[in-house]
Amino acid sequence: MGDLLAPRAADAVVFDLGNVLISWDPVAAVALAVGHERAAAFVADPDFDFAGWNRANDAGRGLDEAERVAVESHPHYAQEVTAYRRHFGASLVGEIAGTVEILRELHAADVPLFALTNWSADLFPVALEMFDFLDLFEDIIVSGEEGVAKPDPEIFEVLEERVAHRAGLDDCIFIDDSPVNVQAAAATGLDAIHFTGPDHLREDLVARGMPLRPHP
Repeated sequence: MGDLLAPRAADAVVFDLGNVLISWDPVAAVALAVGHERAAAFVADPDFDFAGWNRANDAGRGLDEAERVAVESHPHYAQEVTAYRRHFGASLVGEIAGTVEILRELHAADVPLFALTNWSADLFPVALEMFDFLDLFEDIIVSGEEGVAKPDPEIFEVLEERVAHRAGLDDCIFIDDSPVNVQAAAATGLDAIHFTGPDHLREDLVARGMPLRPHP
């Protein structure tokens, strides 16, 4: 009877990338051109709304158009706007080692791995060049390439099509650092985990029967 109560391992695991596997700080990129103080003020300025500007880029807007619109509406931020793309690699401040370790363990155990990330199509090649662990994924769904971003339900339809050869959405575990994205994923049938750190993620995945070493 004990075996019947054991958790069933999922057929695939889907990772978000930014701030789950890769630490991202846009200030670090802009600061290379204008200094940290100006960069931090630019990213935090509610009048410019960097988050909203970046979200539109993640949803498929090209950066040539994004920069044109931003410089026209906020000409005093022209240096900051263009610096973000020019120095984008600096915004990817490093891998999140504990999560990358989990990813490598799952890959070694032959667990099918996918990624679903909100990322500009123009900028994603930078990440591919910087982080070799991205090669461990069977497929990476990039919102900017699809023209739709999380938490829009349409992006999860794209995910379902891409993982169909391995699993249905209700047989996948999805990991994301955004509570809104986690809620949207759960609404589609995914077993969604809110990422708060590698140690908690390891505990959550072990509890779901995934082949990982328990955290000491």
